[in-house]
Amino acid sequence: MGETGVVFNEAGRRATGQRLLLLELIREAGGHVDADELYRLARERFPRMSLSTVYRNLQLFKRLGLVEDHDFSESHRHYEAKPPREHQHLLCQQCGRIVEFSSPLIAKMKKQMEGEQGFTIKGADVHLVGLCPSCRDRSEAGVE
Repeated sequence: MGETGVVFNEAGRRATGQRLLLLELIREAGGHVDADELYRLARERFPRMSLSTVYRNLQLFKRLGLVEDHDFSESHRHYEAKPPREHQHLLCQQCGRIVEFSSPLIAKMKKQMEGEQGFTIKGADVHLVGLCPSCRDRSEAGVE
């Protein structure tokens, strides 16, 4: 159960088999998974899992700080295990590929905004939208 079990206990929640499975699947995904994909993966191991259980637990995980959710200008949200360090995202608007990156410019921007606006910045959620190299090359070659 480990550290995750402690987080659930402190929140007054049990570390059920379904919760632990969902967290494991999010971590195994190694990137960004949406609720429907998580549901499909969970049903492979636990056929009685319901979609509402997936959604309820994603909200719980988010409140407990175990996962982050991202809106990449799509009709659904993507979830990932809380990363050990802040990172940002590049999103290909054609194929949907997501690439994580870090930049010292983000830290500089946060510091600048703290000074100019008086805010205490806790984090930044930046995603840049464009074409990945493969889609850009296909686009330039006139291939759809």
